[in-house]
Parts: sequence; structure tokens; C-alpha cells
Amino acid sequence: MQSIDPNDHTPGITALANQPRKFNRAFFSTVWALAKPYFMESDERWKARGFLLAIIVLTLMLVFINLQITDWYNRFYNALQTYDQAGFWKLLGEFALLAFSAIALGVYQTYLTQLLDLRWRRWLTGDYLSRYLSAQTYYHMEIFKRGQDNPDQRIADDLNMFSQLTTSLFTGLLSAIANLVAFIGLLWFLSAKVVIPWHGTEHHIPGFLVWVALLYAVAWTWVAAKVGNPLIWLNFNQQRLQADFRFSLVRLRENSEAVALYAGEHKEEAQFKYRFDRVFDNYKRLILRQKRFNWFSSYFSQVAMILPFLAAASAYFAKAVPLGFLMQVSSAFGNVQSAFAYLAQSYDSFAQWHAVTDRLQGFRTLVTDVKTLQSSAPEIIQTQTATDAPKISVRGLSINLPDGRSLLKDFNIELVPGDRALIMGASGSGKSTLLRALAGIWPFGQGQIDLPNGEAKLFLPQRPYLPVGTLREAVLYPSMATGTPNDRIVTVLTQVGLPQLVEYLDDIEPWAHILSLGEQQRIAIARILLQQPILVFMDEATSALDETSETMLYQLIFAQLPKAAIVSVGHRTSLVPLHTRFLTLTDGRLTENH
Repeated sequence: MQSIDPNDHTPGITALANQPRKFNRAFFSTVWALAKPYFMESDERWKARGFLLAIIVLTLMLVFINLQITDWYNRFYNALQTYDQAGFWKLLGEFALLAFSAIALGVYQTYLTQLLDLRWRRWLTGDYLSRYLSAQTYYHMEIFKRGQDNPDQRIADDLNMFSQLTTSLFTGLLSAIANLVAFIGLLWFLSAKVVIPWHGTEHHIPGFLVWVALLYAVAWTWVAAKVGNPLIWLNFNQQRLQADFRFSLVRLRENSEAVALYAGEHKEEAQFKYRFDRVFDNYKRLILRQKRFNWFSSYFSQVAMILPFLAAASAYFAKAVPLGFLMQVSSAFGNVQSAFAYLAQSYDSFAQWHAVTDRLQGFRTLVTDVKTLQSSAPEIIQTQTATDAPKISVRGLSINLPDGRSLLKDFNIELVPGDRALIMGASGSGKSTLLRALAGIWPFGQGQIDLPNGEAKLFLPQRPYLPVGTLREAVLYPSMATGTPNDRIVTVLTQVGLPQLVEYLDDIEPWAHILSLGEQQRIAIARILLQQPILVFMDEATSALDETSETMLYQLIFAQLPKAAIVSVGHRTSLVPLHTRFLTLTDGRLTENH
């Protein structure tokens, strides 16, 4: 089994490794907790139930057709044995009808199963995205629970695997149960004609073939569980390690320029090799375990093919039963034995299902833990004021770090339209954290903040976020106001010093990699001019620009938003003449200088 990396602090990983990974009541309760919202509470619940009912009906009809084919074996091979040519052709026509029915039912069963899986995945993805994005949970997961195990991979891949495996395994289990119910009586009846020679005497054991199938399936399932149980953890770990490796490659692409400037390729390559070696080692353990599992599974499945012939051979060679009986026994025994051994035959899929379910449950638990910590943390109360009174009022604001240390104590201030406040202080003193608290995303602290509501405020971080898409969408982010006239966008881009980008407004490119930090900061200023907020927070939002450009852009904001209140964080003394109020953060105290 894959050992646990002592440096891996992923929440729930070590706990999961120390828990028995069994298909017990707790596991199936978890599956039901994941499936229940869609089938019992969602807006699509009636359609989902309809699809499920149709799949059940089609599965039962397939079992009925299979039962008819088993009876057909008896009559067909008897016709061959007696050289009944007319019966032969008649039975071939009957088989054509049965085969066509089986094909049609199988095709539509697969289609509806895949359609249900697709719709379920769509709903699950929306539900998990809502949980992940609501109340800045995605951000607080980084603060509260550092090192969580690739939530993006859980939403993108694990939800898909969960819906697919759940529907396919449910359909398979339903088919196995239906086959067992349909064929066990037939096999019991056929067992009455089977004789077991022992010490020169023929013996009859009621339900002999049924007991053989059951005991063989029990042995098969026991071996599969012993050999295949480690597959659960190995599959779990494989998904995590592959996601870690993929994430490291994405990080290189996102920071390609910085790595190139540092000439850090050798370090990155070493990290990639280390992460891939972990993928390789775990996958090697996985395929070795699968080899052992496949060895035993193949052995049992091959032996199962000859068991009914061995069991009925004495009766056949004694001419007590015809060839058709022997073939019917083989078919009935195969269906009963496969139904009994379904868990063993599908153990690899069940192991993947268990691993995926554990990962999704870990994600849900982490989201719940974050929301609990959000509600239990000392509260910074933020209220929304009307946009016709665009002021910011901060009363008794204290800010803490996640470990409880105090960063800012008892801060009070009120800003009115036209105020331009500059917050300065040493690096690491908490200036950016203060802006996060004012934005309502920093949960550690207490006090009250009154801000204008809705889109009346805009926060600009030092490194602007440029979403994937067209340049137009990046400029209009986050409002994405599609009705903004093109001429207005062109004018604003020209005003902020980016006329060369006008012709690329509708191009889809990785703009965060193409544009320099200074150009990205100019785009952030363009957002202010286009969205016209009445309250602007700028966290060193012009640090990559020269002082002349910085002054020009600030004056542009002042000219076009004369009534906006502006709060800036910065180190440059060149910012001082551009502001009317000055605050200094020192030793956990924010004092205003006049």
C-alpha cells in the first residue's frame, strides 16, 4: 500500500489512510448523502426519477429476454441432436427476434443511463461550484485549511467519475439481482435431474447447482476482497498525485516569466520529476495490485465456464438428459453464478467508486468546516448603505491573523464623497489585510464597517485578475456589462495609455501572460473609469508604473469620478500629493496624520 508522505498535510488524507476502507454502512450512508439532493430535493428530481424508472424497466425486460434465450438453448440444441431441420430454422427465426429485442433494449438502457449520468453530473457540478464559490469559500479554504487536495480536480473529474460509476454500478447490481431472482428457480428445478456418482451410487442433492454457484461465488468474492481492497486507497492516491502533478505544470505556465528570469528551470524540472515519480510509484503499485486481482479474477471466471458441464456430465453421459438440457444448465448456471459473483467481478470498479466517494466527501466536509469556522470566527459586521450616501464608516475595527495574533486594534474612520485617503506603513504591517477586511473577505476580527452596496465599490489588488476570454471581457470584469458601447471602451483604453490594444478587443488570448504587470494595472484603472464606482480601494494598484504615469492615471480618476471616495495603499512618497488624508499603520495602530 502507498505510504503516506509525512510532509503531506492535506486535510483528511492521513485520517483516511488510517481508516478501514470497507463497504460498510458508513460508506453507503455517504453515497446516499451525495446522491439524495439530486434525486430527492433538486428541481430535476422528477425527471431523474423518470430516467431511473425507465432504466429499471429496461433492465428487467433484458433479464426476461435472457430467460427466454436460456430456454431457447434447450430447444435449439435438442433440435440439433435429433436432426430436426424444420425446428432448426424455426428456432433460428425465434432467436433473431430475441436477439433484436435484446439489442434494442440494451442500446436504450445504455443511452438512458449515460443521459442520466450526464444530467446528474451537470447538476452536481453546479451544486459543488455554488458551495465552493458562495461566501468566498474558495478563498477561506486557503486561509482556514491550507493545502486542501485540489478542489478543482474534485469538481472537474471526481464528480464525473462519481455519477458514472454510481449509475453503472447501480444498473449492474440491479441486473445481477434480477438475474438471480429469475434464474435461481430454474436452476433449482434443473438440479433435480443432476446425479452425483459416489462410491458406485447415484445421489441427488436438492438445488445442487445453486449451491455450487453460491459457494463458488462466495470463494471468488472473498479472494477479490482480500486481493482488491488495497485498490481503494491506491485509486484515491493516484487521483490526488496526478492532480498535484498537473497543478505544478499549470503553475509553471502561470509564472513562466518569473521562472525564466530566475533561470529556475532546473529547480522546476526537479520538482516535476519528484511529483511524477510519486505518480509513477503509486501507479506501479496500482497496476501490480490490479495484476494480482486480474489473475485471480480470470482464473475464477474461466473455471466458472466449465463447472456446470462438470456438474451435469454424469447425467448427460448416462443419457438421462439431452444435449439441450446440458446447454440450458450451462446458461442458467452462468447467470446465477454471475449474479452471485457480481461484486467480485466488479471489485475494481467498486474500489474506484469508493475512492471517488471518499474524495468528494472530503471536499464536502472541508466546505462545511470552513463555513463553521466562518460563523464561529469573531465577526466583522459589514452593512450596506444606499448608493445615494456613498460614505464609508468604520467603527471599532480590530483585525487578527488566523493564529489569533492581533494585527490592528480599535480603528475608526469615516470617509465621505471626494475623500482621498492614503494608508502607509512598513511592509508586513497589515495594510493589505486591512483592505481585505474592508472588502469583507477577511473574517478574523471584529467591529463594524458600513459600505455602499452592490457595484458601487471596486477593489483593485496589486496584480489585477484577468479572466480567460477576450480582452473586452477582461476590461469589463467583473461587471461584464455587455451593453458598454465599443467607442467608450476604445476611448478609455486610449486614456489609460493602451491604444495599441484596441484592435485586439475581441481576441481570446492568455492576457495575463501576454501583458506586462504595468499594462495589467492600466486595464484595472480602465475598469474604474468604465464602471464608475463611488468607492475605490487600490492596494498598490499602480506600483508597476512610473511616477509620471501613476500621477496621470490618478488625476484621470479624479477628473472622471470627482465624488468617489478613494482609499489607496502604497509606499511611494509620490502618492502623498495625490491624496487629502493620510493614515499610518504602526505597531497595530492606525493613526491619521494631519
